[in-house]
Amino acid sequence: MSQPLLLEIGCEELPSSSLEQLGIALREQLVNRLTEKGLSHGDSHWFAAPRRLAVLVEDLVEQAADETREALGPPLAQARDEEGNWSRAAQGFAAKQGCTADELEVIDTPKGQRLGLTQVVTGAKTSDCLCEVINGAVADLPMPKRMRWGASRKEFVRPIHWVVLMYGDKSGFGEVLGITSGNSSKGHRFHAPQSVSFSSAADYRTTMRDAWVIADFQERCELIQQQVEKAAAALGGQALIDSDLLGEVASLVEWPVALAGSFDTAFLEVPAEALISSMQSHQKYFPVVDADSQLMPNFVTVSNIESRDPGQVIAGNERVIRPRLADAAFFFEQDRQSTLASRVPRLGAVVFQKKLGSLLEKTQRVQRLAGKLAALIGADQAFAERAAELCKADLVSEMVLEFGDMQGIAGAYYARNDGESDEVADAIEQHYWPTQAGSDLPAGDVAVAVALADRLDTLVGIFGIGQPPTGSKDPFALRRASIAVLRIIIEKKLALDLRECLELASGGFPADIIAEGTGDTVFEYMLDRLPALYENDAIAIEVFRAVRASGSSKPADFDRRVRAVKAFGERAEAEALAAANKRVSNILAKAQDRDIEAKVSADLLKEANEIALYEAISAAEKDNIDALATADYATALGRLAALRAPVDAFFDKVMVNAEDPALKANRLALLASLRDQFMAIADISQLAGSKSE
Repeated sequence: MSQPLLLEIGCEELPSSSLEQLGIALREQLVNRLTEKGLSHGDSHWFAAPRRLAVLVEDLVEQAADETREALGPPLAQARDEEGNWSRAAQGFAAKQGCTADELEVIDTPKGQRLGLTQVVTGAKTSDCLCEVINGAVADLPMPKRMRWGASRKEFVRPIHWVVLMYGDKSGFGEVLGITSGNSSKGHRFHAPQSVSFSSAADYRTTMRDAWVIADFQERCELIQQQVEKAAAALGGQALIDSDLLGEVASLVEWPVALAGSFDTAFLEVPAEALISSMQSHQKYFPVVDADSQLMPNFVTVSNIESRDPGQVIAGNERVIRPRLADAAFFFEQDRQSTLASRVPRLGAVVFQKKLGSLLEKTQRVQRLAGKLAALIGADQAFAERAAELCKADLVSEMVLEFGDMQGIAGAYYARNDGESDEVADAIEQHYWPTQAGSDLPAGDVAVAVALADRLDTLVGIFGIGQPPTGSKDPFALRRASIAVLRIIIEKKLALDLRECLELASGGFPADIIAEGTGDTVFEYMLDRLPALYENDAIAIEVFRAVRASGSSKPADFDRRVRAVKAFGERAEAEALAAANKRVSNILAKAQDRDIEAKVSADLLKEANEIALYEAISAAEKDNIDALATADYATALGRLAALRAPVDAFFDKVMVNAEDPALKANRLALLASLRDQFMAIADISQLAGSKSE
């Protein structure tokens, strides 16, 4: 017979930043331990609210099935000594199994007869092991900081006040973290502060809802989104609902009630991004925009109570937001009293990295590098250098010191206020782009030059002083910087050579700071990050390796090769040609350089199949001149696919290692020319044995 299992841990308010993670982890830990005990069950659900974590496991069996275990001991031939007594090996095995040697049996195995013992192990009873399972699950929760309370030595993320542990309609299974478990919980702190008792584990959702608690985290998120959208629509606008903010708000309330408020329209003179930052980060409000995406003087807040006088709650929130917006307005007005350029010298007092100097020194390096990169991509060099000079100046502004996520955005506003060009202002904001995986890239060429220069300088500098990322530690976000550089070059189709760019960046540092060969080290590190860009395109790692072997150092060119090789790998000829190329590589690797002619001699081609292959290779080489010159690798590989038949015929009919040294050398040269045709694009031998999906 099976019954539902309910565990609820009631405590003081849990940290909103980790509530969802804790709920998911508790379910996983509990289910894993039940499975380890052999206790089968149905679906499981996790619940998480500010004052509780809970798990409901459906159809949990009362007892695990009995298990037959067979232990094998020494071979039968070693079971007894010459006198017929049990050997030490047999006695030792029996002692280990907790029995006498006379209780052992003979078991037939593929390797002959052996002593052994077959035991039937009684399955674990759910009621007997619940507390053990749950205490183990709780102990392994991901809690960065644990607390103790009272005289107890037990630890949890917050002090625990109650524990509900029920199996079906039964409770009273013992202690969890030193708290006696039962069937009593607590309702909403204000609407239903009294104890709440469960008659059955299956009643958890409905009983908690009756006690003004929506325990299901996802249900609260959906309800909050619906309420916020409805409140914003009533104002004639649309709420900006950030997924992280939605989750955080859901972690702060047990009974969400969305309420719309307003603020003085005079605050709309302040950059909208600053107002949005203040509302979202500090107050956990949802901003409202109109049909043109312009910020409205309204917000939606989510209360944890259903007030009899919601007007008072709204008024209270409006009073709270006013000084925060006033701060933003004050900082904006104060910052505009000074130009961005006048702030640049102050960057000298801000340390970028101890060995690499101040932010001012970094800015100067980025300025020089941005100018050089701008020249390479056809951007305005003067604009790029000016944008790079000013791009970090807003870091010492009052606005950014108060609202960190305004960096770049504030700088763009201040640059326009100072009369800087749109190209410069846009580059100041966009040089931080992309801010995360899949987000927008810098739009203009000037912004692209500055964005690349900033990241390349950081990559070369940090690697150059011997502080590359290690494990999970990446304080300068070098992994993210690498992927951003690659995305920009590839998606913007820039004809930039990454090695050349890294050498330019290395040249901005004093020779005694940057280790020799840093550019090569960073280049390899960045290429190692490149496969991450192809995960969503289902491009096999073998395709990436094939292209990497070509030695291409231009990311946009590398990308064209990858996509051409992926398409080639889907052709019917691909598998045979990949295997042939691998065979060619092995043959040439074993041959001495002196055994291979530098060029194929047509006069030494004797057999029809080697002549046919030579002619096919020559024709493909001639036909692909224009395709390779224009990096049309897909077309080039398509033509090379026609070599399958002559290649197969060559290996079937022609002896490469001929007795005549001249013939052998010429045939090796023919194979080398075949390999060179493919290596001009990629080493397709890497595809052998793997089909590109």
